[in-house]
Amino acid sequence: WILQGLKYPGLKSFAPDKPGEIFLMDLNEDNPRAVELRISRGFDLASFNPHGISTYVDRDDTVYLFVVNHPHQKSAVELFKFVEDDNSLVHLKTIQHDLLTSVNDIVAMGPESFYATNDHYFSDFILMFLEMFLGLNWSNVVYYSPKEVKEVASGFYSANGINISPDRKYIYVADVLDHNVHVMEKHANWSLTHVKTLQLDTLVDNLSIDPHTGDIWTGCHPNGMKLFYYDPENLPASEVLRIQNILSEEPVVTRVYSDNGSVLQGSSVASIYEGKLLIGTVFHRALYCDL
Repeated sequence: WILQGLKYPGLKSFAPDKPGEIFLMDLNEDNPRAVELRISRGFDLASFNPHGISTYVDRDDTVYLFVVNHPHQKSAVELFKFVEDDNSLVHLKTIQHDLLTSVNDIVAMGPESFYATNDHYFSDFILMFLEMFLGLNWSNVVYYSPKEVKEVASGFYSANGINISPDRKYIYVADVLDHNVHVMEKHANWSLTHVKTLQLDTLVDNLSIDPHTGDIWTGCHPNGMKLFYYDPENLPASEVLRIQNILSEEPVVTRVYSDNGSVLQGSSVASIYEGKLLIGTVFHRALYCDL
């Protein structure tokens, strides 16, 4: 799944008037291409501003797609059902809540439930930057279900990417401005407790998990200021890290891809599948690689 068209306060957009889109790539194909998915009628496409994304496959093989949306600079989570026969998405519901204030990313836990990161405490643009400037650790993680909504972790500088281990025992949270990845243990009541923090020397954005090995793949920003102060003469660089054995005493961190911005600007996510690597960016193109 690929999202395109995010408009986010303070970040560059090459197509500011174009609404967001969702694409599908089949990495089993020899020369995969991104195919735009048609979205059912009744959904407001004009204000579609997609951010984080997660899927949940139910027991009957129904595929639910959760997409963070910022229509009119608000926060919502859109729930879709994927119809494979005609490459379309049926919009099921829009989820909004007082605790989902500035949603960045989500990881689906069920057909209607998820964990979500709020990357800021405030939703107002000016207060957001004041929060960042003062270094307030008020960012958090929220659990949402139709029956219960609650804060489950807090104290982050800017909680960003979130994902779950293959055994579904641990939740990983990237704190982009604090240059680290937090490991949280998930409990039966959906609460989270802190296990450890892996400190890195780069801004960690989104997290993807290799379902076979449990390795964490992440798109990173070596210099975050270049994202916010976009200069075509001094482009934002890209970096992809693989984190192996994060629960061990000595996790192995490998820089798999690095570029000064000449090929790829502002890498934000990296996903692995059968020896293929797909790297996404905040506002630039995507890159498809053979490992």
